[in-house]
Amino acid sequence: MQAVRGYSSSLVVSAQTVRRFILGCQGLWPGRRWFGRPGTRKALHHSGLVQIDPLNVVERSHDLALHARVWNYRPEHLDHLLYNSREFFDYGGTLYVLPMGELPYWRIHMARRKEEEKSRTFALEHKQLLDWIREDVSSRGTVANRDYTGRGGGRQGKFRSEKDTARALRYLWLTGELMTYGRQGFERLYAPRNDVAPIEAQHSATAEQADRFFAHKALELLGIATAGDWARRFRHLARRRSDPEGERDILEELLASGAAMPIQIENEPEHYVVRKEVRQLEAVQNGSVPQVWCTKRADTLTEATFLAPLEFVTARGRAAKWFNFDYVWEVYKPADKRRWGYYVLPILYGDRLIGRTDLRMDRSTRTLNVSHMWLEHAANARDVDLVRAIGIALRRLAEWAGGSYVHIDATSPARLRVPLARSILD
Repeated sequence: MQAVRGYSSSLVVSAQTVRRFILGCQGLWPGRRWFGRPGTRKALHHSGLVQIDPLNVVERSHDLALHARVWNYRPEHLDHLLYNSREFFDYGGTLYVLPMGELPYWRIHMARRKEEEKSRTFALEHKQLLDWIREDVSSRGTVANRDYTGRGGGRQGKFRSEKDTARALRYLWLTGELMTYGRQGFERLYAPRNDVAPIEAQHSATAEQADRFFAHKALELLGIATAGDWARRFRHLARRRSDPEGERDILEELLASGAAMPIQIENEPEHYVVRKEVRQLEAVQNGSVPQVWCTKRADTLTEATFLAPLEFVTARGRAAKWFNFDYVWEVYKPADKRRWGYYVLPILYGDRLIGRTDLRMDRSTRTLNVSHMWLEHAANARDVDLVRAIGIALRRLAEWAGGSYVHIDATSPARLRVPLARSILD
């Protein structure tokens, strides 16, 4: 999608400003600025979405993402906000934590998903099964996949395979009839939407309202974006097919209404930003930290940050675009196809990604194992402040994950290993 013509900007910013601005908008720079459960609520609202993943090697990706933003974060803080106070809900093929107040807009996303050919075919072919599960959920209140399998001693009824019932539950969840009531371990408990969502969130927005909301949210999530980047994120959120002309009209509406404005990044093509964030962008360009971003605790130059594998800032090619850092999460690749390792996390120091590390938590020995750590530039191994900041981050991560020790197997360059180990003990 091409840029919208007829709108110009006198605001020109540097690549460093863009990095800091994007990190700051996501609560990652200049350092953690929130604390505890109230801070978790603020971080989730501020970031816009956090992606959930069940794999637990150090901790789960969504917990690592919140640990990077919130002092004294605990996984039970997120559980409370999702399943007790119901201020947030989880949803999507790419599973996100989302503010409950957004549910009316996501109802349009759900309705569009329901009308897709794949969904309509499934509903037609499994009508009896879906009706039976609807009736069963209504009578029982909450159900899980295991309730329809031999594992849970549940009722399999007269319908086909365990796979069919699991697909039917997921269909009803993705199309909005069911929501996540809670979890047993990490297994989802389903319940009717009206038994989960507060009454003020149970209505549906109009399609026009939803598109307007997702258009704004897409730009807010990205921080700064080209027209093409914005359009791809907008389509993903709104569950729309590619429509360059319609997308151009929507972006032009954002610009005309003053909700967004164009900016120039050195010699890059035209980019766009949410207007309400321009004051913060100007402050960063002028070399200061916006007051609302300030932290009284350690910043990312004092304590480095290990970014979650599904961190929005760096996932899906964004690390390369903004940080010149090649990052792909290789956990689901065969071992012989991996370049780096199984559970590799980028290392944020200041506003730069200065390396990566493959970590595992051995809970039996309460040890955080650093299988390997790589610095992007070998000379940084001689930077005492940088090495100390990484050591502090390793110690804090180990303690947060329930460990008492950190063991370093290997580093690149090799000379990093000894000073890094010492910095952990300091």
